[in-house]
Amino acid sequence: MASAYVTLDVDGSQMKTWVAVPDGPGPFPGVVVAQHAGGMDTFIRSVCDRLAEAGFAAAAPDMYHRQDGMTFEELDAMPQDDPERWPSMMAKTGQTNDSDIEQDVRASMAHLSSLAQVGSSPIGITGFCGGGRVSYLMAARIAELSSAVVFHGGFITMAREDRPAALDATPQISCPVAGFFGLDDQNPSPEHVAEIAAEMDKHGKSHEFHSYEGTAHSFLDHTNPKAHRPDSAADAWEKAVAFFNKTLRA
Repeated sequence: MASAYVTLDVDGSQMKTWVAVPDGPGPFPGVVVAQHAGGMDTFIRSVCDRLAEAGFAAAAPDMYHRQDGMTFEELDAMPQDDPERWPSMMAKTGQTNDSDIEQDVRASMAHLSSLAQVGSSPIGITGFCGGGRVSYLMAARIAELSSAVVFHGGFITMAREDRPAALDATPQISCPVAGFFGLDDQNPSPEHVAEIAAEMDKHGKSHEFHSYEGTAHSFLDHTNPKAHRPDSAADAWEKAVAFFNKTLRA
């Protein structure tokens, strides 16, 4: 497995992107990894690396690349218990918008497809927290996606300022969706997850959801010892890889 930063041009803005590719000639399916509020940090890059080890070419774009001020590297370097970390993350994520994010995802997909090891292979998407919402929304906005995996996607059911609820786009979802959630989470809460599942059922959208006892938000993030739940994380990862194998490999 080889991984490194590449820089992609997105309408004149330079987007740093972490790309991990399995060893061998391929062809390998691709997966775009949508960041959480912490940006394209150590955890998100590790997800790309783990996907490559599982046989998928993965790309995680820096979705804060249009912004001035603190970089994702500086955000990543802040200790988890730093009182400035949360407001700094919220300030960064509050400046993003769905149209820009869609451009970033499409640019990442195009880069994966340009790799000789990927070519015309199917491409999926996954994401964590706000990136889980991105994964859900892009499954509706980008018909070329073949699969979507949502990890504890926050605000899927809620409209925020100029952002409509991603749930409203459910009728346009064009690929299978898997979701992984904690029963102790509040965003999304078990009630939110039930609402999402009911909307997908209503519109006949293929999905499988898994929820875990004793588990709250960010439970896969090994860099966050307070949130990390190793047993839930291991089961969710195994199931997510199996889902991608089922939906992305011909």
